[in-house]
Amino acid sequence: MTATRAPEVVLSTVSSDSHTWNLIFLELLLTETGYRVHNLGACVPDNLLLGACRTLRPDLLVLSSVNGHGGMDGQRAIRRLRGTPGLDTLPAVIGGKLGTDGEAGVDARRARLIAAGFDAVFEGQDAVANFRTFARGLRTAAPALDVLR
Repeated sequence: MTATRAPEVVLSTVSSDSHTWNLIFLELLLTETGYRVHNLGACVPDNLLLGACRTLRPDLLVLSSVNGHGGMDGQRAIRRLRGTPGLDTLPAVIGGKLGTDGEAGVDARRARLIAAGFDAVFEGQDAVANFRTFARGLRTAAPALDVLR
């Protein structure tokens, strides 16, 4: 039997977010799901995020923000990621409290973030459950990720 490697995730906040409890929660969730997690911590500048993705070559980028500015900062970060050769196809998702207008702005913000380049956006009441389902589904497809490396 051949051993398969655990898919790797770069986990980070956006540059304006100093919260870490959300990252700890997500790191535990992803680790329990079978991922190897590289948690970059809080207030991560875009250049550091891009550099970590270039160096680590993860299977997935997860951005989490709870300060209400993640939508704006996330758009900037994903545009830079998509404009970087070698990172332009890296699966990337974002979630948390991404705006300050509550549930009213979720659909419009999701559309903007997807249009900017995110593969999925997890915000609102079902965000954690939907992310958990997404992470398990991607983990199930992990053997295919070995082919991509």
